[in-house]
Amino acid sequence: MIKLQPEKFELETTTVWSFPERGKWATHQPNFRGNWAPQIPRNLILRYSKPKDLVLDQMCGCGTTLIECKLTGRNAIGLDINPKMVEMTKNNVKFDIDEDIPKTEILVEVGDARNLKDVKDNSVDLIATHPPYVDIIKYSDGKIERDLSNIHNIDKFCEEMEKVASECFRVLKPKKYCGILIGDTRRKTYFTPIAYRIMQKFIEVGFKLKEDIIKQQWNCETTPYWTEKLKEYNFLLIMHEHLFVFEK
Repeated sequence: MIKLQPEKFELETTTVWSFPERGKWATHQPNFRGNWAPQIPRNLILRYSKPKDLVLDQMCGCGTTLIECKLTGRNAIGLDINPKMVEMTKNNVKFDIDEDIPKTEILVEVGDARNLKDVKDNSVDLIATHPPYVDIIKYSDGKIERDLSNIHNIDKFCEEMEKVASECFRVLKPKKYCGILIGDTRRKTYFTPIAYRIMQKFIEVGFKLKEDIIKQQWNCETTPYWTEKLKEYNFLLIMHEHLFVFEK
């Protein structure tokens, strides 16, 4: 029998979060490159929603957010533009829960975060999502044209993310929250602040910034490669991401 819940879990209480070990409970996949640690959506879900609320992750990847929704008694909608991710998520939410957890509905479909056509206005209680950081990790190997992880141009990426922000604002209920984890990159050794540009897009569509949480990165696959490069070109490794929490 799989272990369904984390051991000694406590809600984070500061604006700096660090999870050296990714969660391995339930059907989480700690070795899936590019997903977020389940401790992140669990914190968002427990702090900003209640049982039976509806949670949306419109870039659900392998289903980390939806697994946490099922484990905490929240209804959920999971969308991803990559059909392979959708099938993976459907399999990952196929597990039995404890009797004391409310039974929920988990809907997983192929969809585009820029056009949530089947999600009604003001219908979602919480958004918890983790978009790609331009093309740092390609989630579909360039085969899905509208996949955000296939965009290399940062201006274009930010334009598309503004569409994501607008749809988030439309579907979220007033006074509810949207949590989004986003990181930065370097171009020709210069720091390129993707995160704050995305933050500004969310503010421009109407959101208020509730929290800017610094999340420390651990166990990055490319760290050995860039460690050698930084000696040659004299720059610092980016070892943090931003978890923005917006309020509608």
